[in-house]
Order: sequence, then C-alpha cells, then structure tokens
Amino acid sequence: KLRALGRIHSPDDALAAIDAARAAGVDNINLDLMYGLPGQTVSEAMNDLDRALARAPQHLSWYQLTLEPNTAFHHRPPVLPDPETIADIEEAGRVHLARAGLERYEVSAFSRPGLRCRHNLNYWRFGDYLGIGPGAHGKRTLADGRVVRRTKLRGPDAYLAAAEAGALSREWSLGSEDRVIEYLLNALRLIDGAPVDEFPARTGCPLDTIAEARGRAVALGLLVDDVSRIRPTARGLRYLNDLLALFDQS
Repeated sequence: KLRALGRIHSPDDALAAIDAARAAGVDNINLDLMYGLPGQTVSEAMNDLDRALARAPQHLSWYQLTLEPNTAFHHRPPVLPDPETIADIEEAGRVHLARAGLERYEVSAFSRPGLRCRHNLNYWRFGDYLGIGPGAHGKRTLADGRVVRRTKLRGPDAYLAAAEAGALSREWSLGSEDRVIEYLLNALRLIDGAPVDEFPARTGCPLDTIAEARGRAVALGLLVDDVSRIRPTARGLRYLNDLLALFDQS
C-alpha cells in the first residue's frame, strides 16, 4: 500500500521511528494513518490500525485518503474501495479505537483523555497563527476586526529569490461570508462543536446570520438542537459536506 501511494518508507521504517521516539524519552506521540487505500479491504485496514494501536500512541489521526487536485492520483486515479467498504472500515475502526481507550474529538482525530492536540484545536476553533517559511499559510485577526490570511511562496528557490525583493507573501482580507463558512468549516469538525458566543467573536458577524441555515440543519438531523452550542450530530459528522453546504451562500 505504501508503494501504491508513492511513499519511500517501509512499514518497518515507520515502526522503527516510533520506537526511536520512545527510546529518546518522548512520551506523547501522535501517529497519522490513512484508510480507504487503493484496493484496501476492511480486514487490511483493521490490521493497519491494530499495528498502530499496538504501539500505544497517545493520539492518532485516522483519516480517509482523498485525491487532491494537481496530483498524480487526481489525473490517474487508482481503484479505491467502494462507499460501502469505506463505511464498514470507519465503523469497525471507531470500535477498535474506542476499545483501545482513544476518544474521538474531531472528525479524524482520536486521543487519550486530556491529550487532545492543542495545536490543531487552535485551527479548528478558527484561531490565529503565523505561517513561517516556504509555502506556509497564516491567519491573523486585526484590531479593526478584519481577518487576514497570508500565504508564502512555495519552493525554497522562489522563496529565497523573493526575500531579496521583500515580496515573500500574498495577503488578503476575508469577507463576511468567507469568515462565516471558514469558521463553520473548522468548528463543525469538532465532536463538541463550538459555543454560540464564539461565533460572533471569531467571525465578526451576529449569530442571526446563520439562524435560518441552522434551523434547516437541525430539522434535517445534521445539527443538535442546542441553544448554547453549534454542534453536529453523528449524522452531521458523517455528512459534513452536506451540512456545510447549508451555510454556504456563495
């Protein structure tokens, strides 16, 4: 499966890296593991998961392979498991993870109690962050309420050449509709969602902005009927794209 994905490391390399981290005294380890790989069966996916869980990670990011634009797979897509197989993998995998003591707190993130990834939680809560180095992205909320995104040039050579001219990055402000959908795109990935008072604080828009769409989402069983939080149901998490489409006015 690694060869099919074009990866240059072997399964033994991955396991050795985990063991090396443990030997170096690192006691809080995350593993990234994909499923829905070319030709993958449920039993193969569970074998991958069991081998990862045998190393007792504190955190595991377990997510489905997607074919991104401008990649070799996008232009020449491999044969991937059918939707029913993917659903069976997800259901079986969540059982495995729960039995191993890892709780799901985001669409594809699982952790032991008290060890959720604070770095990623900042993204999912639409927090600010700096982007440093070639290809980096950043987000800042300015004193005047504007939300500004910045992207740095990709590739070390272009980055270094542009540094001489002081033109390393492109910067733009998000309009109100973009702030709303980007906030929800992140916050609705969380099992617990977000408190309602966080919405105006992070987007600069009143909660009434999404009242109609929120009502439709509740009626469709995609959002929990909760006056204090904007929180997806299990169905909403499963059909997250459909849930987000209700709020997208573009």
